[in-house]
Amino acid sequence: MKKVLSRIYLAFIFILLYAPIAVLIIFSFNNSRTRAKWGGWTFHWYISMFQDGAIMSALYNTLIIALLSALISTLLGLLASFSLIAMKHKKRTVIMSLLDIPMLNAEIVTGISLMLIFIAVGQFLSKWGYTIEFGFGTVLIGHITFNLPYTVLLILPKLRQLNVSTYEAALDLGASRFLAFRKVILPDIMSGVLAGFMLAFTMSLDDFVITHFTKGPGFDTLSTKIYTEVRKGIKPEMYALSTLLFVSILVLLLIFGRGRGKKTTAVSQV
Repeated sequence: MKKVLSRIYLAFIFILLYAPIAVLIIFSFNNSRTRAKWGGWTFHWYISMFQDGAIMSALYNTLIIALLSALISTLLGLLASFSLIAMKHKKRTVIMSLLDIPMLNAEIVTGISLMLIFIAVGQFLSKWGYTIEFGFGTVLIGHITFNLPYTVLLILPKLRQLNVSTYEAALDLGASRFLAFRKVILPDIMSGVLAGFMLAFTMSLDDFVITHFTKGPGFDTLSTKIYTEVRKGIKPEMYALSTLLFVSILVLLLIFGRGRGKKTTAVSQV
């Protein structure tokens, strides 16, 4: 009885999580513009989505910023993790506490703070004839700042589990530091690096608050574009776009999970 109740409870939780997404996917195939009427199945909104220049521009901006911010924040998080490992315990504890603040802090505080920093730097540079324009660059910096603590949080535990003796043995056998890092250290921490990259990518993909305060006029990502559409009615093309994004992220997570599963199986066999 207890086992049956636990399964019912688990099923209820999954229904709460995925029922709204299922409704979204169904309405992306609705032939009617209104959600109150079912007009039959159609792929019209998917075709119309690719023909909408504003949506495609927002999608391009979103994907480029998400990819670049994930790559840069993962690289910086990897370097920061190596620095933290080399620190003494007390100093590392202080730095880790400072890294926790952006994650616990409200996004709106971070967004407003970044906006004020960009304005202050712009006013300072204006004395020498330089200006800072809000747009792609400011949004990218904002996303990197927001994602960086999360990448450190996922990479650092993998470095703590690392066997330093293996790295030292590779150096003793004549490998250079870079070769030893690439052949010994990187494969052991790759799961943490990929997890940090995926988390940074997905968080950047749907971020609204940071983007809203750091973007300029004429620049939109999907989140800000959808926010603008809400005030005058969301187009059915947005349902189709959201469905494609959900399916894409799901496929990436399945591929990533399958790769980790194969690696775990190979290690256990060895």
